Amino acid sequence: MKITIDNELALRTVAIEDAQAVFALTDASREYLREWLPWLDFTKEVADSKAYIESCIAGFEAQSSLSLVIIFRHEIVGIAGFNAINPSNKTATVGYWLSKDAQGHGIMTKTVKALMHYAFEELQLNKVEIRAAVGNVKSRAIPERLNFTIEGTIRDAEWLYDRYVDHVVYGMLAKEWQALL
Repeated sequence: MKITIDNELALRTVAIEDAQAVFALTDASREYLREWLPWLDFTKEVADSKAYIESCIAGFEAQSSLSLVIIFRHEIVGIAGFNAINPSNKTATVGYWLSKDAQGHGIMTKTVKALMHYAFEELQLNKVEIRAAVGNVKSRAIPERLNFTIEGTIRDAEWLYDRYVDHVVYGMLAKEWQALL
């Protein structure tokens, strides 16, 4: 699957062939990403990225998740998609990360906007959530920029290496999204 956003930016289903590029990107941004992502210490070699991609493919085949590489100017710069899709409740949870060097181009805002369109138009979902650590200002800026509603805070939602962090839960309903278009 491929979603073309503009002449510089596209999303594509992650593939096994991406393992080397995804690992290299992860490794190059390791310290930057580690501040808010709990899996960096478990991604130590290409085989770890390959195993991650295999789980992404299994999730896609089961229709329980969707992981896409973010391609900017013909290079993979991050991952975005639906960490969980619940067909019974017609909901999904968005997750994303972007390399440090790719920041500042509006990539993630455009990416999440494209994911919202896909969720509501193609998957016919009713609600999309984004959860971000309270202190993760950059990640929280995306749903805030796209007019998501803050639905609450989950205390001690995630273990982040040496401490728990609270998550802010953002939600967007299909009818709210349509009203914004």
